Amino acid sequence: MFKEYQICTRCVMDTSDPEIILDGLGVCNHCKNYDVTIKNHSISGEKGRLQFNRIAEQIKRDGIGKPYDCIIGVSGGVDSTFLAYIVKKLGLRPLAVHLDNGWDSELAVKNIENVLNKLNIELYTFVIDWEEFKDLQLAFLKASTPDSEIPTDHAIFSLLYQLADKFKIKYVLPGFNGRTESHLPQSWSQGHYDWKYIKNVHKRFGKLPLLTFPHATFLELAWYRLTQRWISVLNYVDYVKKDAMMILEKELDWKYYGGKHYESIYTRFYQGYILPKKFGFDKRRTHLSSLICSGQISREEALEELKNETYPLELQKQDREYVIKKLGITEKDFEEIMGLPLKSYWDYPSYGNIYKAPLFKAAFSLYTYLKKIAGIHR
Repeated sequence: MFKEYQICTRCVMDTSDPEIILDGLGVCNHCKNYDVTIKNHSISGEKGRLQFNRIAEQIKRDGIGKPYDCIIGVSGGVDSTFLAYIVKKLGLRPLAVHLDNGWDSELAVKNIENVLNKLNIELYTFVIDWEEFKDLQLAFLKASTPDSEIPTDHAIFSLLYQLADKFKIKYVLPGFNGRTESHLPQSWSQGHYDWKYIKNVHKRFGKLPLLTFPHATFLELAWYRLTQRWISVLNYVDYVKKDAMMILEKELDWKYYGGKHYESIYTRFYQGYILPKKFGFDKRRTHLSSLICSGQISREEALEELKNETYPLELQKQDREYVIKKLGITEKDFEEIMGLPLKSYWDYPSYGNIYKAPLFKAAFSLYTYLKKIAGIHR
């Protein structure tokens, strides 16, 4: 069915999101969800600082006698780097974890090395089996869903869960924050925690067994969530991305890499080339919309930014050649992948129907409520 083009009057999300809902004033559901998220999960100013300090003290107490009191993921990007910076400032003893999936840019590697050396944080790097991972990434490209970065996300989450369990670390501190990561449509990317989905896509389109790929089943995830606490500590600080970048550049010799999650060559190419050209999804809209709602840029500035290419055309060309060569396919193979009929998460077996079931939703709501009232002492 033809859908008339519309764009949110508050942010820059538009009808390229097939599930967008605009109210009578033209404001989208993502902006409304943003307001709820900030109200329920973000605490700013002095109140946020006090809460953050209270959390840090609890983490320190629970970590007495252990080599680390928390675990963080690092990618070389601004969010995870700033997280490492403030966690260390609070006197915590984190173990930093990095997943090397074969696509790190040289700048990302240098950022990680510089930052962790200056902060004196120990690093654990998991180098993924490239042949296995290449086979899985190709399977997702052939599945023709907009979820081709899900394997990396799932591996990172699973690795953090598993290492926290191995070292008896109760607290995992992700780099996520509601102020700058709030507008991603589910139809643009889903299945991050869904091993059934990943496994079935690979079973259908892959060729090699996944013997070493970090993953977590439904029951394993349930266990980890009962025994660990994931705390998005950036929600307790007045996180302004531009200010954070200035601090990191000045104090830690950190360098900017050009775009949200562009510290990875594959991510840069997938988000900046494949998603817009094949699916019509420009992920800059989600990132810019979050910054608009958090007051970090104006809507007019965002609209001007969207007039530009997703990233320089010459670099797109270089990345295309590099990705095709690294995946071991031909130009013809790539063009065939780009021309495949569009599919979605729901076209493959997954845990999705479990998550949608009323009983699961009720149980998860109860779990979330109990976790909230238990607070830091859960």
